[in-house]
Amino acid sequence: MASFGAVSQTELGRRRQQLRRQRRLRLATVVWQMVAVSAMAGGLLWWIAQPAWLIARSEQVKVEGNQWLSDKAVRSLVPLSYPQSLWGIEPQVLAKKLESIGPIAKAKVTRNLFPPSLTVEVTERRPVAVAQPVAVPGRNSDKQKVGWLDDRGGWMPSESYTAAVRSSNTSIGANSSQGSGSFRALPTLKVIGSLELYRASWPEFYQGLRGLAVKVFEIDWRNPNNLILKTEIGTVHLGPYSSRTASQLKVLDRMRQLPKQLDSSKIAYIDLKNPASPIVHLPELPGSSESSNPATTPAEN
Repeated sequence: MASFGAVSQTELGRRRQQLRRQRRLRLATVVWQMVAVSAMAGGLLWWIAQPAWLIARSEQVKVEGNQWLSDKAVRSLVPLSYPQSLWGIEPQVLAKKLESIGPIAKAKVTRNLFPPSLTVEVTERRPVAVAQPVAVPGRNSDKQKVGWLDDRGGWMPSESYTAAVRSSNTSIGANSSQGSGSFRALPTLKVIGSLELYRASWPEFYQGLRGLAVKVFEIDWRNPNNLILKTEIGTVHLGPYSSRTASQLKVLDRMRQLPKQLDSSKIAYIDLKNPASPIVHLPELPGSSESSNPATTPAEN
């Protein structure tokens, strides 16, 4: 029995030593793994922090999808401070910030590794008219200044498109089409009046204007009781905007041949308040009251 006990104690001591060596080996393995991971992480951070992975200048931002704004103008709208780590840029956050800026309707930002750069794909809000507001007594608006209108009545600051300098004498109507080229021409159609008065009516009204064969240069919406258009065939009075405005525009379209029948210099204005009975008002002659004649409505071509 004594011999058995001595052998057992010896075996137990050997096993305890073996277990201690195994624990030390595992601990050393864990320590080396931690050191290796830390070294790799530090190396990765060092690699990322190298100048090669910085967006150091605006030219590293590639712009796609722009039709009115130049690349330079879009880059100026990107809310970045340079230099900026490529890995520190959050594309979705950057895109949302761009979409909150006047002329940008949608934006998508992508990081590129080789070479380090950003691609900004934008969809611009299409400017269709120059909004020239007038102050409304008793109303304070932060938009009482000249700006741009899109086809839905959205307002944008005038400086939004200052870089798109290829503007031409573009009006609405005459089956309007945008010019070709690197950038589309900015419109010169002018809308005068408080945006608050016509914003709700503008989308439908503008759609009616787009199909006209008669060019419209200016829309005077200052008096809500009399909407006035300046067109290539003369000044047109429509009265208040209403459900029959679409019919008035159709009659105006049929009157496009009027200049061939009557010298436009002899027309004071065209009254289309009653589209069923358009009237051409002649200039007032000295010593006489203003005269008017029923206007003929030429048949559509």
